[in-house]
Amino acid sequence: MESDILLKYFPDITKEQQEQFAQLQELYTFWNNQINVISRKDIDLLYERHVLHSLGIAKVMGFLPGENVLDVGTGGGFPGVPLAIMFPDTQFHLVDSIGKKIKVVSEVSSAIGLKNLRATHARAEEIKEKFDFVVSRAVTQLKDFYPWVKDKFNKQSKNKLPNGILYLKGGDLTQEIADAGLAVQQFYLKDYFDEDFFETKQVIYVKI
Repeated sequence: MESDILLKYFPDITKEQQEQFAQLQELYTFWNNQINVISRKDIDLLYERHVLHSLGIAKVMGFLPGENVLDVGTGGGFPGVPLAIMFPDTQFHLVDSIGKKIKVVSEVSSAIGLKNLRATHARAEEIKEKFDFVVSRAVTQLKDFYPWVKDKFNKQSKNKLPNGILYLKGGDLTQEIADAGLAVQQFYLKDYFDEDFFETKQVIYVKI
């Protein structure tokens, strides 16, 4: 089964988590036929290119029980849905400005019984709550993304990395990071995952 790739890198996930992950292929295939949230060529590579990619953040950061995480521009639910499965005691708020994508997130989340995820049709700027971390996957340039979320963080940090942004990006990011003018920490996913897809993929951490 395609979802077995997750056990290669996360051997300690529970039976319930394995079952939730295993349901994603059928659910996303069904919803993608109605509302295109994943490219057609990627739907067969869902676990490598979307689920495992999202869980690259879990290799960098173990979210704690009770922490709150905002996923900005979640699209069909990445990275928020896989992270919510992986960290059932952490609260995830997924937002996207496109309502039909949020519908897919809500339907998938409900179908697999996620209790720690809510999805909102909104722009990031409209969210007034405070969070411990903000996650996102290649929504826009870092210099444009940062102003959307810089005022959305709790002041008190309790995790191994202080509260901040965990941003999934790929390619040569030298110029993008320079343009953003931010102090970042780069985590290369090829250090965690063997597949060629991850060769240039990174998690960019920005401390707030």
